[in-house]
Amino acid sequence: MPLDRSVKIAPSILSADFANFGAEIEAIEAQGADWVHVDVMDGHFVPNLTFGPPLVKAIRKHVRTVMDVHLMIAPVDPYIDAFADAGADILTAHLEAGPHIHRTLQAIRDAGCKAGLALNPGTGLDDVKHLLDMIDLVCVMTVNPGFGGQSFIESQVAKVRSLREMIGDRPIHIEIDGGITPDTAPLMTAVGADVLVAGSAVFRGGGVDNPGVYGANIRAIRDAAEGARAA
Repeated sequence: MPLDRSVKIAPSILSADFANFGAEIEAIEAQGADWVHVDVMDGHFVPNLTFGPPLVKAIRKHVRTVMDVHLMIAPVDPYIDAFADAGADILTAHLEAGPHIHRTLQAIRDAGCKAGLALNPGTGLDDVKHLLDMIDLVCVMTVNPGFGGQSFIESQVAKVRSLREMIGDRPIHIEIDGGITPDTAPLMTAVGADVLVAGSAVFRGGGVDNPGVYGANIRAIRDAAEGARAA
């Protein structure tokens, strides 16, 4: 079956109300979110500390779409089974997160999850071509990982264009994480991205008591992204 390359919006719950995750997840899904993006940070590989497997397991029952878990941790291999058991559908690891990325991707698949490979802004594509048979998704970071609300790094547009050419007709998603707004989303979908992670651009101004704002924010990103494809 061909890969669904329609534009998918994956709100990052890093920007949600931490005290109300279940209701927040249900609200964004009801308002059009395609995936739910969970940023796992260890305070070591990146300068922030967020969620562990128990929280991922706790919110799994609220997710009806795809739980997209981004592991910004090192070492990553010892935690793959725990996050898989917690209910992740996709587990994404960074190229630099361990000494043997091929083994890491293999372990993710063996744990029953789809395997994602994350690339920092300073990470090139030379190593990616040797891993294409092991991955279901490439996550291109358009900010330096570790914090939400950062500015979009435009040099990554050319990287995504080259990545799209490298992937060809392989069934691999290209995900963009960082600084996505209605202004930046079209830049990425125009060169081949199909999954857009957005935190503050989705959650800003809304809440579970006013979920329509989430819907309006999601539609604004999607409309802009799809418009760039049609142009």
